Amino acid sequence: MLESIIFKYIIVFIVSMVPIIELRGAIPIAEGFGLNLFIYYPIAIIGNMLPVPIIYLFARKVLEFGKDKKIIGKFFTWCIEKGEKGGEKLKKSAGNKGIFLALLIFVGIPLPGTGAWTGTLAASFLKLDFKTSISAVALGVVLAGIIMSCGSKLVSILGWFGVIAIVAVILTAILISIFIKKKKK
Repeated sequence: MLESIIFKYIIVFIVSMVPIIELRGAIPIAEGFGLNLFIYYPIAIIGNMLPVPIIYLFARKVLEFGKDKKIIGKFFTWCIEKGEKGGEKLKKSAGNKGIFLALLIFVGIPLPGTGAWTGTLAASFLKLDFKTSISAVALGVVLAGIIMSCGSKLVSILGWFGVIAIVAVILTAILISIFIKKKKK
């Protein structure tokens, strides 16, 4: 029994390190396993943050090296373009002074492609310093964890009604965002 519970926490830890899935996928899995929030939450955060310094220090160099290689070139080029695009988008929307908050929000709002991996890669492409990058990404991961934990708890308690409520909130946020962007133009 205890081995089974420990194994489930290990799964949460490993899933939270996987690019694209990250903590955003690990927390609903933990909730589905019926694990304790106060244990799985820090495990997911640690798992999500573990690759971040490595990504910051080495990912761009590895991607640049591999972009011309036959088998991996297309994927590596896609990653470089994603990092540059994310970095430029952050810089454009926030400017130099607001980049910390922009990076935090970018990582913290749990949307596809905006997690710690992409945020750290964007920070490295923007040549942000290590301390600023890691701090903003860490706070963003904590924020994403809070959002995902609340959403997962809501779904586990309310079932399909919880899913419908979350989808309604997301759609409302998207519509408001579109409306605000159109109004600015």
